[in-house]
Amino acid sequence: MLRTIMAACLLAAPAGAVEVVVAHLHVIQPPPPVLSELELRPKGLGLDGTRLGQEDNATTGRFLGHTYEVSAHAVEVGGDVAAAARTALAETPFLIVDGPGDALQAIADLPEAAGALIFNATEGDPALRDAGCRANLLHTVPSTAMRTDALAQFLVRKRWDDLVLVEGEHGPDRAYAAALDRSLAKFGLEIEARKTWAFDADMRRNAAAEVPLFTQDFGDYDALLVADELGDFGRFLLYNTWEPRPIAGSEGLTAQTWAPVVEQWGAIQLQNRFAELAGRGMEPEDWAAWAAMRAIGEAVTRTGTADPGDVRAFLLSDAFELAGFKGRPLTFRGWNGQLRQPIPIVHPRALVASAPLEGFLHQRTELDTLGLDAPESDCTAFN
Repeated sequence: MLRTIMAACLLAAPAGAVEVVVAHLHVIQPPPPVLSELELRPKGLGLDGTRLGQEDNATTGRFLGHTYEVSAHAVEVGGDVAAAARTALAETPFLIVDGPGDALQAIADLPEAAGALIFNATEGDPALRDAGCRANLLHTVPSTAMRTDALAQFLVRKRWDDLVLVEGEHGPDRAYAAALDRSLAKFGLEIEARKTWAFDADMRRNAAAEVPLFTQDFGDYDALLVADELGDFGRFLLYNTWEPRPIAGSEGLTAQTWAPVVEQWGAIQLQNRFAELAGRGMEPEDWAAWAAMRAIGEAVTRTGTADPGDVRAFLLSDAFELAGFKGRPLTFRGWNGQLRQPIPIVHPRALVASAPLEGFLHQRTELDTLGLDAPESDCTAFN
């Protein structure tokens, strides 16, 4: 009897203690010059997602002798990104970064990061998945091209093919408009007319008078697309256009990484746990950081090691799958490090659809109809 109890205890004992430290690095950006100040960045945006991932990893880790710790770092506007990254890399080879593309590339190119594994949790620039990719940089946030491809599929499905566009003057707006152009061409659509939003007046008072005149010469159309990634003017177009038509893109019907209205596929329990931790809804930055932390945890659980090389190899292998509460298992693209994932298409009150939509086929997986496919990507770092 004693021998049986001892054997059971040995079977239940952890295979080996593994300590995992993950650094969350926020490169703070100067606030954009927008017309409305209705929305401020929530405190803990992104970092709260990392912390929820830590809790989830710890649930499994307790039985295996694995522990997870989060180290938070921030770079103030104009601060030394490289110095902050070196400090974080001195603690751990695992970084989750909330920052712009140039900062991500600079961090990935540091000598100290040669053996590290860095996760991009906020930057959608397709160039980071293309010629600007880095072998030690993986992306849990979808590219802007993935989001615009998702929206284009929805437009095709609805047969809204007479399209017009209003785009802002800021860099992110123009980048989103360029991604829209590419996605629409990819799926056989095009923009029939376009205008640039150049107002600098307070639209909270003038929208009802200015927007109808601004959109009148579009004539008739199926949907108005908006490229306003800064959240500046798009809200004022809703219900103020000359023609009463759907609005989509950066405003109205949007294709998002994640949204608080996503409740299907068990997501409601993730939303509830996040709300309990953070006291607010789970935003795209939170989900992408959570997914990065969970990917690390899944790899450590399956491999039994926190070696970044082994973790990376597992994440890019066919053996890796992540349950991301999006209706399908999530995997990384082996040619550029992008996490394959469905894209929720939402309005502020509900989920409308989830791309890829039925009928958009691919020889490998329908998820690869979203964003740069292997033949389209000039990324060579993963070869």
